[in-house]
Amino acid sequence: MHQTDQDIRNRLLIARLPAMPQILIKLIEHLQADDLGMPELAALVSKDAGMTAKILGVANSSAYHRNTRTIGLEQSLVTLGTDMIKTLVISESVFQTFNSFPHSGSTDLRAFWKSSLTAAVIARELARKIEYAHVEEAYLAGLLHNVGRLALLATAPKEYAYNFTARDDENLCAVEQRTLQITHSEAGAWLIERWQLDSFLADSVLYHHEPASRLETAHPLIRVVRLAHLLTHHADEEGQIDDALALCGIDRDTADQLIASAAKQVDKAASHLGIDLAGADDIPQPPAFAPPPPDPVQQRLSEEVRNLVMVSEVGQAFARQQGETGLLEAVLRSARILFDLENAVVLMENPTGQALVGIPIGDQQRIAEFAIPLSKGGTVAEAALARKLAFVNRGTPDLSLAEEQLFRMLGTESLVCLPLVAGARCLGVLIGGLASWQVAATQRRQSFLTAFGTQAASALETAMSERGHARRQLAHVAEEYREASRRLVHEVNNPLSIIKNYLSVLDGKLTRQEPVKGEMSILNEEIDRVGQLISGLADLQPTGLPKGHTDVAKVTEDVLRLFRASNFVPSAVQIVASMNDEPTAIEGDADILKQILVNLVKNAIEALPGGGRIEILNRGHVNRDRKLYLEISVADNGPGMPQDVLANLFSPVRSTKEGAHHGLGLSIVHSLVKKMNGLVSCRSSRAGTTFDILLPIGSASAGAAPNTAPSIQYK
Repeated sequence: MHQTDQDIRNRLLIARLPAMPQILIKLIEHLQADDLGMPELAALVSKDAGMTAKILGVANSSAYHRNTRTIGLEQSLVTLGTDMIKTLVISESVFQTFNSFPHSGSTDLRAFWKSSLTAAVIARELARKIEYAHVEEAYLAGLLHNVGRLALLATAPKEYAYNFTARDDENLCAVEQRTLQITHSEAGAWLIERWQLDSFLADSVLYHHEPASRLETAHPLIRVVRLAHLLTHHADEEGQIDDALALCGIDRDTADQLIASAAKQVDKAASHLGIDLAGADDIPQPPAFAPPPPDPVQQRLSEEVRNLVMVSEVGQAFARQQGETGLLEAVLRSARILFDLENAVVLMENPTGQALVGIPIGDQQRIAEFAIPLSKGGTVAEAALARKLAFVNRGTPDLSLAEEQLFRMLGTESLVCLPLVAGARCLGVLIGGLASWQVAATQRRQSFLTAFGTQAASALETAMSERGHARRQLAHVAEEYREASRRLVHEVNNPLSIIKNYLSVLDGKLTRQEPVKGEMSILNEEIDRVGQLISGLADLQPTGLPKGHTDVAKVTEDVLRLFRASNFVPSAVQIVASMNDEPTAIEGDADILKQILVNLVKNAIEALPGGGRIEILNRGHVNRDRKLYLEISVADNGPGMPQDVLANLFSPVRSTKEGAHHGLGLSIVHSLVKKMNGLVSCRSSRAGTTFDILLPIGSASAGAAPNTAPSIQYK
């Protein structure tokens, strides 16, 4: 099974099966965001010439159009309606993808397409019956539930030609596992996962042969596809169907009606799509011979052109990343996807140029203590020094201790060492883990790997240059502050001296009960002057500072530690900070967030003179005007605020609070949240007061891993 020519996974990788069309990817994105109206559909369709022609053809057919005059795209969209357009876009896109699979042109796919359409129609109707929100997603899942059979036919035509026409049941899966070491369910899920969809589509494909007993708590899409599969392929197996019906809360009469209506809808859809399903139920066996192999020169040329395009796209994606950490995360993520790496790490050259040191990215914290001296030799060091791609196997003689550690950390049988070369300098090495059966295929893609490494190194060099520029900028800003402080001390001494002198004059005049109106006027002017000077320092803001990414959970913990150290929290007040398992990364400065939380917690404590409870909560992501935020709440169970106070809460006005703060803290909070491009709101009642803060998460944090830190409690 470890031989390259015997492992079907290697053949799936080499086959380069077609990707999902861009129009379908965009459609899915809109459907998941629940913002797809007619204008968005029209804009989507108009960008695809083939899809535009298909829509026009259906709208001008006798089924929809009675006049002799041909109608245009806009009127066609209105005529067909939103639901029909979605169905046509999904069906046509998937149909074209199916037909572009290798060997699909030499195989009669009518029966396959009919069963896929039937499963899609039934899945959509089932989704509506159980009130599943994304009915189009269910339709797409039904269309794709057996795409793994096409993938296996494309990669193993000789072994799988007969099984492609076999009955789709558990026995077929057993035969596939025995002969190919992979089932069509696994192959289909493998393919869909590489389409990078934020959906349970891959899971619905993977588990559509699972028994009902294992799917009782499964996602609704998985249960819908399982039942649609049974109603399509096994309508006569009452036991399995009854169990699957119970999972979806559907009775048998409803299921029979779905099956009956599905046939009409399938015929209608096939007619609109131009698919001939005549004789689909009686397809002859495929020929015993395989079609002629493709021209190797043409195949190689196509591969190189595709690689050039992908390298260009990867370079553009890297250029959009902000900061070295975000860039390195993108490099590792792209490398795993493009080269099917099991795992990967990055080692960067240290400042002295004498060693490669590990860069912790994500949960790879152990790698931070790892280093490989360049002077000690070994494959990794030699690859960096020679600036050449290298492969190393676990069984290679004379492995260095550091290389043995890399094998254990990555848990793989082979390593690929990709130098990150920018100009004449090697910035570091990307180490990728491979299974032994992948090595030969990866070696054939050396030019692609090298080009990928060059793009990554170029982007890293730019990021490092920007970091140096940022440091110089910070030093310049710090010097500005120091110079401003020196000017302030010098300037403030003058009015302070005047004030001091006039106070002594006032003392004498008041003793003699003489008028002091003139002296008071001068004192007021000088006091105002001092205030203006200090305000001038406060208005000096650092400009052009780079945006960072902040861990809310860590900042919250620092805030609680600050209160604990200052003994500010009364014994009768309990503070609970819960980050749960939600993501905690935001875009913004940690110090600003800390100042926001300190102000809000102090206000909450002051609102609880008799004791109570304060909660700092991570409420997860929020979509506000098509922009993602992280919502943080600071709530207390105090007596609440009067309506007039709440109405002017964030205005810089004097409040009724005692002490030196005078209620300016909330005005500062509002200003700081606005500086972070966030939003703040407050709701208050007799049950307490809650401040809700929305902070932008930024593109580099959208896919951040959930927080795994425990909740924090402090009394």
